Amino acid sequence: MDADLKSAKAAYRNAKAEGNHREEARWANVIGDILKNRGEYVQALKWLRTDYDVSLKHLPEKHLLPTCQSLGEMYLRLEHFSDALIYQKKHLELARDADDVVEQQRASTQLGRTYHELFSRSEHDHNSIRNAKKYFKSAMDLAVKLKENPPNSKSSFLKEYIDAHNNIGMLEMDLDNLHEARKILTRGLEICEEEEVAEFDDGRSRLHHNLGNVYMELRDWDKARKHIKTDIVICNRIGHVQGEAKGYINLGEVHYRTQKYEDASAYYLKALGLAKSLEDEDALSLKKLKRDIATARGTPNERKFLLQQNAVLERLVEKARMISAWEKHCEFAKEKKRIASELCDRQRLADSYLDVAESYQKLRKFNKAIKWYKKSWEMYKNIGNLEGQAMVKINIGNVYDSTENWRKALDAFQESYSIAVEADLPDVQLSALENMHYSNMIRFDDEDETRRLKLLIDKLKKSEEKEAEAKSMPEDFCSETDTEADDYLSNSGSDDLCFPKTTSRSKTLTTGEEMKNDMPLMSVYQSIKGSSKKKAGHKESLTNSTKQDEQSPSSLKNQTSDHQTVVSRKRVRVILSDDDDDDEEVECSSRKNHHCPVEDLPTYDAIKTKASPCKIQFISENGSKCTINVEESSCSYKCSSPHTATKTGRHSRSLSNDIVAEPDFRIGSKCGTDVSGKQNDISQPMLHHSQNDLQQYITCRIGNDLIHVETTLCATGDQLNIDSLKAAVACLYYLQFPTEKRSEGLLPIIEHIKCAGRDLKSLETVEHLKEVLGNSMVEASVDGWIHKCLIKMYVDGCKELSEVPNIKVLKKLYNLEVSDDEIAVSDCDLQDLSITPLINALHSQKSFAMLDLSHNLLGNGTIEKLQKVFTASGQSYGGLTLDLHCNRFGPTALFQICECSLLFARLEVLNISGNRLTDACGSYLSTILKNCTALCSLNIENCCVTSRTIQKVADALDSRSVLAHLCIGYNSPVSGNAIINLLSRLSTLKRFSELNMSGLKLGKPVVDTLCKLAGTLTLSGLILGGTGIGTEGATKLAESLLKGTEEFVKLDLSYCGLTFNFVLNTSVNFFCSVIELNLEGNPIMPEGSNALFALLVNPQCCLKVLVLKKCQLGLAGILHIIEALAENSCLEELNLADNSVPTEVSSLQYDLSVKSCSQNQEQKLDTIKVDDNEDIPVEAAASGLDDSCVSSCQRNSSPECHFTQQFSIAIGKAKNLQLLDLSNNGFSAQPAEAFYGSWATLRPLSSQKHITEQIIHFSTRGNKCCRVKPCCKKV
Repeated sequence: MDADLKSAKAAYRNAKAEGNHREEARWANVIGDILKNRGEYVQALKWLRTDYDVSLKHLPEKHLLPTCQSLGEMYLRLEHFSDALIYQKKHLELARDADDVVEQQRASTQLGRTYHELFSRSEHDHNSIRNAKKYFKSAMDLAVKLKENPPNSKSSFLKEYIDAHNNIGMLEMDLDNLHEARKILTRGLEICEEEEVAEFDDGRSRLHHNLGNVYMELRDWDKARKHIKTDIVICNRIGHVQGEAKGYINLGEVHYRTQKYEDASAYYLKALGLAKSLEDEDALSLKKLKRDIATARGTPNERKFLLQQNAVLERLVEKARMISAWEKHCEFAKEKKRIASELCDRQRLADSYLDVAESYQKLRKFNKAIKWYKKSWEMYKNIGNLEGQAMVKINIGNVYDSTENWRKALDAFQESYSIAVEADLPDVQLSALENMHYSNMIRFDDEDETRRLKLLIDKLKKSEEKEAEAKSMPEDFCSETDTEADDYLSNSGSDDLCFPKTTSRSKTLTTGEEMKNDMPLMSVYQSIKGSSKKKAGHKESLTNSTKQDEQSPSSLKNQTSDHQTVVSRKRVRVILSDDDDDDEEVECSSRKNHHCPVEDLPTYDAIKTKASPCKIQFISENGSKCTINVEESSCSYKCSSPHTATKTGRHSRSLSNDIVAEPDFRIGSKCGTDVSGKQNDISQPMLHHSQNDLQQYITCRIGNDLIHVETTLCATGDQLNIDSLKAAVACLYYLQFPTEKRSEGLLPIIEHIKCAGRDLKSLETVEHLKEVLGNSMVEASVDGWIHKCLIKMYVDGCKELSEVPNIKVLKKLYNLEVSDDEIAVSDCDLQDLSITPLINALHSQKSFAMLDLSHNLLGNGTIEKLQKVFTASGQSYGGLTLDLHCNRFGPTALFQICECSLLFARLEVLNISGNRLTDACGSYLSTILKNCTALCSLNIENCCVTSRTIQKVADALDSRSVLAHLCIGYNSPVSGNAIINLLSRLSTLKRFSELNMSGLKLGKPVVDTLCKLAGTLTLSGLILGGTGIGTEGATKLAESLLKGTEEFVKLDLSYCGLTFNFVLNTSVNFFCSVIELNLEGNPIMPEGSNALFALLVNPQCCLKVLVLKKCQLGLAGILHIIEALAENSCLEELNLADNSVPTEVSSLQYDLSVKSCSQNQEQKLDTIKVDDNEDIPVEAAASGLDDSCVSSCQRNSSPECHFTQQFSIAIGKAKNLQLLDLSNNGFSAQPAEAFYGSWATLRPLSSQKHITEQIIHFSTRGNKCCRVKPCCKKV
């Protein structure tokens, strides 16, 4: 603890003892400010809240002004924006009441910063951006006022005026108003010149920094370099190392964008070197103290230095906890344990055991955590610290809960509660009760005990509230944050949501009097030995313990107020695996001249127990709440995606920047394999459950080997995908092979998977599988072998780079339905670094015809690597499909394609939709269209391009182009003139056949031009969803298309504002020439269902796909259309989802059982005509409807029963249909099952269903209902 903080705390204690509330509040604020500057935000917030409470209760309102300012700033740093706004607005209000212009300016600036931060996290938060503008503008006006009429001669308020320009300029830059930002920031620099501000002023640095960014976005590279270099020089002169490092990063960015990669790399290395020099002050202090201790051995100063080292380690432990650096936390905690042993301070030793245990708990090494918690508990018991004992028991309960040993967890919570009651610790009682309540409610479903505990919790909370009101100064503490604040806090650390802060810090002396820091250690040992008997019966509680100032981790009071609601709310999944347990013996000192009595230090059985044969390993399911993507492309789309990381086995640094395990593959073992390929010792294979969305594992046996597959890898929702399970089992089984066997590249073919003697094909849901499995396991057999050379090379590459093979990638590469020339690894959570092993494998394979990298997190670096693969292959012929949609590619990704001449003759299909290309890609697209002579399909949908890029695409097309398919939808703004020019160019192409303009608003001139194009070219597909062409435009287009002689394959007019008149007035011959028709989102209404019925029963109808989702057909219209399928032999897919009318939905909430069907139901469906009862039995039998329901419906004249039966009959006659969607039409589970019974009657071997809540999908094997993303469907 430095001298300033120590003297401030002493002054605070004196003021508090004297009852001087003004000084008490002032010194609390000073302490908070000191801690804030040191980055200890949690402790700083505690003291600032103390300042606020004292000022609020005992001082005039004007004294709240500085504390509101400090609290607002602190909450902003912690990114608690809602709290920050409360105090900042209070600060502004108080400043206005006091007519304090200076404080008004400060408050307005802070409010602007907070709203700017809120806006930066959501591009659609219009309220935040308006407020940010308002407050920054207000701050500017107030700064002008202060500059012109300064309230005193001490300050000219020039700095505030300049900073106001910087803030507004930064805001305009974030809004992409780059020219306005440049104007404002330049004006800021002009003011610096006019007012003769020092050349190396920090205000100038900020202006140059932001101007450099502005010119970089404006692509004015020379000016960008000039301003960035000036920023670097200023930061260097004023000693702002962090700013200098950021400057070099920006300079590297400029060179990266101009393709000067060597220069960019050099500047990034400079930035890295500067960042490494920013060593933590506490770490430097620790190094110095270690040197001091080495020279002070055996002297009176030794104990003093040890105590100082302990205090520094306390701060480092706390910082490691704040940023969730648990490996470092463990390292520092063990160093603390060594110091405590040398000091022979059993309280500190117990605390250090607790810290070590916490590290292992957070690292999911639960066996080790239990061991160290037991050590801590024994030590607290020896010194009589009941508070520590109670808290350790809660922690032990948390660990047992994580390992699914729920009975032991509840026992530990109950022991904690008993100890807390004995020691009169209400906060610990509350924490224990809430854990007990959670266990009984969630784990044991004990309703009576849950209710009893809830009453106890409420009663205890009320008593605590009364005690808090009675106190003159309640202590409010804030829990640790897991968000980023400046350079001290990290984005990671979501573990705090699962585990409370559980460290107890009560200062207990092992002798009856306080020890002096400079007392020789020999005296300490002797005094401990002489007093060991005195302390044997002493029990210490919270009320008689004193807090130790130099120990920064919180005591029980520090954490319970904010963590009690989340204590032990586990959302983790655990599996068992082999691991060695490091059982470290506790020693007091190894030096010859010191001998610490063993009886005065912990001597308990836990130290001597043997290592447990297994450890608990955790597999993260959701990742951190805010993933920091260290490898994102500089010009790629900045979005945050959850990325799951597996942490098992031996830890090493993976290519995705996560700590992962190195797989250890062995053959002939009876151990299982988890999803990362790590073998685990499983004594009772079964379906493992966790509490996060019922995540489970399926244990599969192949011979003597066990494979554990996470159900999320082979399930969609609650539906189990057997083929996906087979692929996962095959890949994980392959990972168990020894290196020699894996080198053959042969993977097993799993044809049959059985459970309890039954083929798993008959099991449709995960819940069903759980019921059938019980304590059994799935049995799989190897029915053959297939050579997968690419998988072999990928796994070898992963091992070479210490990367865990991505099970999703393995499954995709294993796909038995595609050839080895088709590489499809979409939706595999791949990033620029983690894809490296796969690219290395492709480099070895050299030739392939299709590469699908869609729906990953890839940036421009991946394309640069792929370009090298294409170049190295030397293949200059043979078609190539590149599917890169939905990644994070920027415009320079296309530059890499332009630079690879070997692709000019090969590239046939390029899909780069869903990437933030912007108009910077225009020239690259133009080059690709001109040079890639084989390009027949281009998709740039949703790429943030505008008319400028569309015009460049049009200009690049000529009659020699073989382009057949073009997709430009969902880009904005795109003018009508640009589209008309494009259509004119397309009319000159000989092979063009399909155009997708979804999401572009098309006016009448564009529609007219499109109709001309339809008359000129032989189009096979028009995708115009969301274009708003209306009934008139669609009718005119249909007439133009009808003139064509060829069959029209696909027409999408979804959400175009069509009415039933379009269906009624359009020629049946037109519809009969269409194979796929999408009318989703148009109000066709029941009136249009008759026309659709006539279309479907027409013998000339060739429709195979019909989408009528959200067409307001009503249940009568739905039934009418399904009935038409009895006479239709072509339609294969029909989507009738979301077509019910609200009044009809309420009429469908009934039970199909005999009991419910026999009840008097008052609701009616007036629009439905019911057939005569005498005809029902025959039709029902034909449809496969259940006899009991038929008979019950015969006995009851309820329209609902007959209506359900009519649906079932109609579905049973749709013999050619392969996919039917009836979702969100108000059908309950029982009608849905009845419908499926009819569906399955005609398809006994191939029928499939997906019924979940309002989802009702019927399909046949091989037809995926909702598992294919719309953007991934084949065109």
